[in-house]
Amino acid sequence: MSNTIKIAPSILSADFAKLGEEVRAVDLAGADYIHIDVMDGHYVPNITIGPDVVKALRPHSDKVFDVHLMIAPVDPYLEAFANAGSDIITVHAEAGPHTHRTLQAIRNLGKKPGISLNPSTPESVLEYLYEDVNLILVMSVNPGFGGQSFITSQLRKIEAIRKRIEALGLDIDLQVDGGVNVETAKQVIAAGANVLVAGSATFKGGPSKYAENIKALRG
Repeated sequence: MSNTIKIAPSILSADFAKLGEEVRAVDLAGADYIHIDVMDGHYVPNITIGPDVVKALRPHSDKVFDVHLMIAPVDPYLEAFANAGSDIITVHAEAGPHTHRTLQAIRNLGKKPGISLNPSTPESVLEYLYEDVNLILVMSVNPGFGGQSFITSQLRKIEAIRKRIEALGLDIDLQVDGGVNVETAKQVIAAGANVLVAGSATFKGGPSKYAENIKALRG
């Protein structure tokens, strides 16, 4: 595994009245990815943004747009999010009946496929999918809202997935999303994660603090 820790600020915690400015600010502050949480009010109990907003934000940063689709069904929307400027498109293992087909569709759109596991979803669902993904996202809160507390049982899942990735000799980003702050960041990095999604911990204190916050998360 690369020792480089990547920080992916979740714009869910940004000021929605000036999202373009916020994306530029975290880009300049040292973000590696821009994490975009898409929620549909159906798969998760919240509604956030659609592909038009992703498209509107694209000119504001050259960083990787890491788009997390918490929507079901997900397949009808893949092309729209790909065309909007996504670089990584992550879907939930439970969001459709044919996960392998969904991941193939993302790859065929020229994007990097990711798969996300909810806290109650076992890592065994990945067994026949490792070769088909560039990113695995372990949710350390139940998806739907920002600002939740970290679920510590997910550390075991992160460790198990990292061991499996290494055993297979694959180059896969292992991402963690939910309750990530300076304290829990150390735990998830030790468990094997190399990409940290952080909303509240990045955006707290306003733009003058973003660089400091990102540096602290990186450890």
